[in-house]
Amino acid sequence: MRRWGLAAASLILLAAAGCGDGGDIDGDLTNNWGAMAAATGFQPAAETCHLSNFAVSGPRATYEEVDCDVLHRTETVFVGEYKAPAADAAAPPENTSAGARAAYETCDEKTTQYVGGPWRNARLWIGVTHPSPAAWTGGSRWFRCEVVELDSIEDDGALVQREGSVRNALADPSSDLMLTCYAIDLNKSGAIDTMPAAECTEKHNAEFTGIYEAPEKASYPKGDTAWEEFHDGCRSVVATYVGVPDDDDLQYRTGVVSLPGNADVWAQGDHGVRCYLWLDGAELTTSLKGKGTKALPVQYK
Repeated sequence: MRRWGLAAASLILLAAAGCGDGGDIDGDLTNNWGAMAAATGFQPAAETCHLSNFAVSGPRATYEEVDCDVLHRTETVFVGEYKAPAADAAAPPENTSAGARAAYETCDEKTTQYVGGPWRNARLWIGVTHPSPAAWTGGSRWFRCEVVELDSIEDDGALVQREGSVRNALADPSSDLMLTCYAIDLNKSGAIDTMPAAECTEKHNAEFTGIYEAPEKASYPKGDTAWEEFHDGCRSVVATYVGVPDDDDLQYRTGVVSLPGNADVWAQGDHGVRCYLWLDGAELTTSLKGKGTKALPVQYK
């Protein structure tokens, strides 16, 4: 009887629900509701900082934004979108592909704008993060332009956990991120052992002078001949920086240190080479910028 009583109550409720003039009942279950928006995939945000280390692939599970005023490892300066034909591929673009090179070029330009000056003039490094293969299959086509601070410029240095955004950090020429003067030590084989930064008013024997843009068709340097081409390019940068003739005597005025990025970024089109004048055994206590031939005389010939 309890079972039948419940059924009867249900019928009564249904009947009550049908009472009234029926003006709002038209047989359309959605009752003219607005259509739901199409499902969209995860989209990262620009001008944000992150706890995680830089990675080429950026799955949603590892994405964690933090306030830039707390310790963080990377900063997103821009978020772009891959276009066809790269966007039509079945997987994210490979480092050497045209799509990857185009994304890196965009990140290069956007980072310089974001930090307030050429980022290669500072202890900074950039990289491009794209969606994970699974997200790419799901339709994601974004790429993130990431910038990180390095502890030194030797072999790209090690990533630094920093506090504060790098936005407009290079607008101030006195920023501690800027490349300046260095005290180079050699090992027993005559190669550079260490290259710690030094104030230009302290004893040093090397100084950052600018960027040499290697030709587009240039190969990543391997062997003495390839390196000598880079050194020649950097000597011209040194000549302009100090204000001395760019002639055959330049090699007798100064040595040079030429530091391109690693082979991975070279493959993506980054052919910028950091150039340093180097006077082995010298104890300079001032910058040589614009000082001319008296500051950088022919020393041996």
